[in-house]
Amino acid sequence: MNFLRANIPDVVICEPTIHGDERGYFVETFRADKLESFLGYKINFRQDNESKSSRGVLRGLHYQLAPAAQTKLVRVIQGRVLDIAVDIRKGSLTFGKHVAVELSAENKKQMLVPRGFAHGFVVLEDDTIFAYKVDNYYSPENDRGILFNDNDLNIDWQVPPSELNLSAKDKVQPKLSQTNDLFEYGMNYYND
Repeated sequence: MNFLRANIPDVVICEPTIHGDERGYFVETFRADKLESFLGYKINFRQDNESKSSRGVLRGLHYQLAPAAQTKLVRVIQGRVLDIAVDIRKGSLTFGKHVAVELSAENKKQMLVPRGFAHGFVVLEDDTIFAYKVDNYYSPENDRGILFNDNDLNIDWQVPPSELNLSAKDKVQPKLSQTNDLFEYGMNYYND
């Protein structure tokens, strides 16, 4: 597996080695030792999640506050998504900037979205199955979000707005500038 730092270095793109022949393929999708060696810190994933969505479904931008903050390792099992991670760490040089990566069943790339980032994705193909690991359990009282189309974020979702399908909750999230529920750059959110 190859690990690459994204344009925001705390976000990591994981590119697995695919072993294939006429029978199909084999791929390691997760190795704690290799990932932790690259990152320089330990991750204890506690929950796996999976969703199936149609083209145009947009989920996000979501995050959880400490003490329930989450690191996510996301991938696509079937179909394609545009995956987004937004830096919401006040004081960071990349505050409000984002990483955008296409994840697909074909390229098998994964993205590690660390604590301190809001995460979302838009589905680019019908019947897409999206899977992810998180290192903290879902916590409704710590669940937060940022408005997906906040102009200050300047995200090109690659799907026309008229074709987007969002939950009622995601349509009314606050803009980044309208929330105080953020992270502080330099704080250690991994003491759990």
